[in-house]
Amino acid sequence: MAATARSQHDMQQKCKEGLAKATDPLEKLRLQCLSRGANGIQGLARQFKIIDDDGSKSLDIKEFTKGCHDFGADLTKDEIKQIFDRIDRDGSGSLDFDEFLESLRPPMSRARVNLINQAFQVLDKTKDGTITTEDLKGTYNCKMHPKFINGEMTEEEIFKEFLKKFEERGEIDGCVTKEEFLNYYSGVSASIDSDAYFDLMMRNAYKLK
Repeated sequence: MAATARSQHDMQQKCKEGLAKATDPLEKLRLQCLSRGANGIQGLARQFKIIDDDGSKSLDIKEFTKGCHDFGADLTKDEIKQIFDRIDRDGSGSLDFDEFLESLRPPMSRARVNLINQAFQVLDKTKDGTITTEDLKGTYNCKMHPKFINGEMTEEEIFKEFLKKFEERGEIDGCVTKEEFLNYYSGVSASIDSDAYFDLMMRNAYKLK
């Protein structure tokens, strides 16, 4: 259900090579995120959420610049402003958080996005817009998990381990939002060139029709 170590490594290598040639500031930021793995975009999203104290889901140029710097983005002040101005299409001086993430995610076909949304709906049993261990109880069968069989981990611990994959390291709350799920799988998608393979992987993993 998650990115394999090999696909993660291949994607990170590809992104590092791409960075050497990238000139577009938004593409550079995207590649820098993905070079950290499938949850790289989620890491940047978390950084901005920390700065967005009032929960308005919008950032001014000062907050946006701070978020990029705190994340460790290797961008000049001018490149950061270029990204900000591109997303702030109406010139309001405020960047919509969701619109920014949508622009930052690697381009995905509608078919891939639909598969990701379907998978989220399958896992979100309570239909409250988040995936928790409660949702997984009726969806994710861990009885054959090696660590469950040998008694190393309980069912609850395995559920929590599964949810960690979709969250940025160090920022684990055991509650995966649709945004986090999309951010994660946009990274996985970037590591898979074949639409057919991505389709097969998602359908098999989540038993999609």
